[in-house]
Amino acid sequence: MSVVEQYARAHIVTDADLVEEEQTAVPVVLRYDPEDDPRTVRVGLPGTHEWTIARALLEQGLRAPAGSGEVRVWPCGRVQAVVEFHSAQGVSVVQFESKTLSRFLRRTYTATAQPVVN
Repeated sequence: MSVVEQYARAHIVTDADLVEEEQTAVPVVLRYDPEDDPRTVRVGLPGTHEWTIARALLEQGLRAPAGSGEVRVWPCGRVQAVVEFHSAQGVSVVQFESKTLSRFLRRTYTATAQPVVN
């Protein structure tokens, strides 16, 4: 099984975005390591640590609101999804293109399905 790593662009949603005309996308790293934990994926945001999310939660959140506690995911319109991360330092709200997250999830399932060759 192989590690899947995908770089994506996302928008960090803040109060400042209400004032700005155009939001600037930031680089995000999506990572899946089946050797570490085949049920989770990691999301690396700039300037913060990596967040660990249940792969099933991310998939469910693309279709309908899902999650509780530290991570919540929900669709936002027809082409976007929002991932909300809660910590002692506050809340980070990140908006992705849904197709980016769907493509990443497909790659994780393909990586999991690969036979181990000795």
